[in-house]
Amino acid sequence: YMYVMYFVRTFSMNSRILTAIRDGLRKYSQRPNIMPRAQLKRVPIRVFVHRVWTASALRKIVPFLLSDIGEGIAEVTVKEWSVKAGDRVAEFDNICEVQSDKATVAITSRYDGIVRQIHHEVDSIVKVGQALIDIEVESEGKTADSVVVKDHTMPLVEQTRPAAVSAGPSEALKQKQAKSEVAGSEVTLATPAVRKIAIEHNINLKDVAGTGKNGRILKEDVYAFLEQQQAPLPVASKPASELLLEDKRERVHGFMKTMVKTMTASNQIPHFVFSDEVQMDELVKLRKQLKDTFSERGIRLTYMPLFIKAASQALLEFPILNSSLSDDCTEILYKAAHNVSVAMDTPDGLVVPNVKSVQTKSILDIAVELNRLQKLGATGHLGTKELSGGTFSLSNIGNIGGTYAKSLILPPQVCIGATGRIQVVPRFGVDGSLMKAHLMQVSWSADHRIIDGSTMARFSNLWRAYIEDPGRLLVELK
Repeated sequence: YMYVMYFVRTFSMNSRILTAIRDGLRKYSQRPNIMPRAQLKRVPIRVFVHRVWTASALRKIVPFLLSDIGEGIAEVTVKEWSVKAGDRVAEFDNICEVQSDKATVAITSRYDGIVRQIHHEVDSIVKVGQALIDIEVESEGKTADSVVVKDHTMPLVEQTRPAAVSAGPSEALKQKQAKSEVAGSEVTLATPAVRKIAIEHNINLKDVAGTGKNGRILKEDVYAFLEQQQAPLPVASKPASELLLEDKRERVHGFMKTMVKTMTASNQIPHFVFSDEVQMDELVKLRKQLKDTFSERGIRLTYMPLFIKAASQALLEFPILNSSLSDDCTEILYKAAHNVSVAMDTPDGLVVPNVKSVQTKSILDIAVELNRLQKLGATGHLGTKELSGGTFSLSNIGNIGGTYAKSLILPPQVCIGATGRIQVVPRFGVDGSLMKAHLMQVSWSADHRIIDGSTMARFSNLWRAYIEDPGRLLVELK
């Protein structure tokens, strides 16, 4: 007893050691008597204290820092915590979900251990280099000084939902899947071909139910899982606005911060706008014909995939509209890929993800990708991969109800189009008879430093021709 009290007084400033001693004493006193007390081997108190001290020294609390994400991002907003104090976490387990002014990403653990403290609440701002949580790392058979603290500059892992079309496999998912399928008691049975399909579509095989022998996952199981993920998500209704009783000051953060920077830069570009009227009768008929075919595959077909494909086809004739101007205005960079950005209204605000390489995609492929982007936007999971790299933009204000719009260019792009609501109006036919017509207004905003009015007008005329005569668009597809 005297030894213990002396030890406690000596190290009374170290609460972690005291906690370890208390836990050790409790376990020592509560151990079962498996033999008569007379036959129990008594442990000298100094040996016991040494064991408690050694066990405490083998645990080290490591601060989990917010890494440098890159792209000039200095801070993020915590959107959701996946752990709480006391939880045991393993490497690659989700820690939290954060939102920068460019994307929403999930941060995963780089340690095996126990979460001891969470430093930030939901919706709080965290700067790069600040600690998110404290993790108690265990290292069996090593001293505390030999615990290896891994690099805190590991990039954040983008969290994406499974989809039928993907821009590429996630390296983090490959590592996590490889580790999780060999660690633990459950082993995922699947052939290399099935694993390759899963990686290409960012699917964790742990989420797929196998129907083969002994629970083996087959290709059919993966494809069935994909079809389930393609089901349309219900639109979340926004809560009713609360009555504001006094002035309120709110910090600009998240995607709104990006919009402030982008639109401020856009205002420095000399814009001009070209507007026209498009007759939509033939496209309305075509969409009705294709709608059931797309629905059978779990895909919602809107007019936007057709608008995007028509724009890409017209860009082949006018590549300057798919370019960018250097900062010193001395060079024009013509982009080979048609990465068409699409403005979306999400719970987090206006976001502009893009469909990659539209010139190589079919209308079906574009529709699938748009469905995927809309799901990610609705759930706040759009990543940097989806939001960066756009070369040309389209905005459909008509789905909200507007008829005309003048959009601002999204730098470093040089052109953006805005389509309005389709209206049924009376028109005179070629023979002078009165007829019902589906009409839509379109406006193009262009960078007047490198694009003149005649180029914009010719592009718009070609795009309109594809929309008014979809057969022409289908014939010219490569």
